[in-house]
Amino acid sequence: MFATQGFAAPLSLIARTAGVGQGSLYRHFPTRESLALAVFDENIVELQDMAADPDSTLDDLFRLLVDQITTSIVFVEVIKPVSFGDSRLNSAGTRLTDLLEGRLEEARRAGKIRESVTAEDVILAIAMFAAIMERTAECSRKEVAHSAWNLLVQGLAGPAAVG
Repeated sequence: MFATQGFAAPLSLIARTAGVGQGSLYRHFPTRESLALAVFDENIVELQDMAADPDSTLDDLFRLLVDQITTSIVFVEVIKPVSFGDSRLNSAGTRLTDLLEGRLEEARRAGKIRESVTAEDVILAIAMFAAIMERTAECSRKEVAHSAWNLLVQGLAGPAAVG
């Protein structure tokens, strides 16, 4: 439901689709954020596993992140730097920021990205990317994702903007 209806999907619809009563849903997931964490925690773990692999690159990590967001745009709600009432959800965003920062530091030292690029910048760019994906017809998402991805990578590696 998050993938098709967005983060504001009615919890009653989620419960009905899952074949459970609203009371059962609320007992297990007292907030929308706790439900989102349960749904998307696997995404964070997959990103952490990739980041832990010494053979993976920052580009591999970005591609996986973009794939995850292209599949379910709501994932960006879990990772963007905002304050939720559920500290575990805040932690999911922090986990991603931390693993990105480690990989960004390696890329900075290798001269592959600008010195000024931070993990928060990347997450902001990914959130903008997700906004584009949200407004793109599903049949065109892969093509648009590829174009947006190329622009993002060029922006990270290119010269700093003047102004």
